[in-house]
Amino acid sequence: MTTKIKIGIVGATGYTGVELLRLLSSHPNTEVTAVTSRSEAGIAVADYFPSLRGIHDLSFQTPEDAGLDRCDLVFFATPNGVAMKEAPALVEKGVRVIDLSADFRIRDIPTWEKWYKMTHAAPQLVSQAVYGLCELHKDDIAKTMLVANPGCYPTCVSLPLLPLLQAGRLKANAPLIADCKSGVSGAGRKASTHALLCEAGDNFKAYGVGGHRHLPEIRQTLSGLQDHVSDGLIFVPHLVPMIRGMHATL
Repeated sequence: MTTKIKIGIVGATGYTGVELLRLLSSHPNTEVTAVTSRSEAGIAVADYFPSLRGIHDLSFQTPEDAGLDRCDLVFFATPNGVAMKEAPALVEKGVRVIDLSADFRIRDIPTWEKWYKMTHAAPQLVSQAVYGLCELHKDDIAKTMLVANPGCYPTCVSLPLLPLLQAGRLKANAPLIADCKSGVSGAGRKASTHALLCEAGDNFKAYGVGGHRHLPEIRQTLSGLQDHVSDGLIFVPHLVPMIRGMHATL
């Protein structure tokens, strides 16, 4: 009999949290044993997400009470700045971590701090983290204790370019345009004016034109495969109403 991998999810009430719960429910070798939420502690997962009724018999707990150190693997489905404070203690205890935020994606600490407007709390772990683009780092992901899950835009921009980059077929410094679209769910569940129906409905708009914080992450992947390709990159994200997921036109 295969021993199931015990999974913990920190910040399980957001869109990525509920999607993790849904995906893991059909994985034959995993068992979700801990889900955390400070604001919803004590609430049953099935009551908060009725679609999971009869699937996960768990209640949200605070991270301190959830026993995350007894898990084999912990996902951080949290805002930027949380995992870098809490993940080091878990890694030190031998718990593998997959961070869905941006805390460990960018290897250059000053660059990360410039774009994310905070001091990094665990710079010593950044060099140990593996960037979780499995099409590029599959073998390293299997061995590491800490996976930095790629951002949405960096994933959709990098994947179609990988074959060209690996073959060295892109010209250095040539214009490379990434015209990307994201649904409003990409902004998370928090209330914000731009995601309101009256603002986003029947609308289509560019944002972050002067510099989106996913830009250095994209440049890092491109530069790691072919020098100077990212110098000519033009990255423009757009917000599209009522669409989950995204696509990119290159």
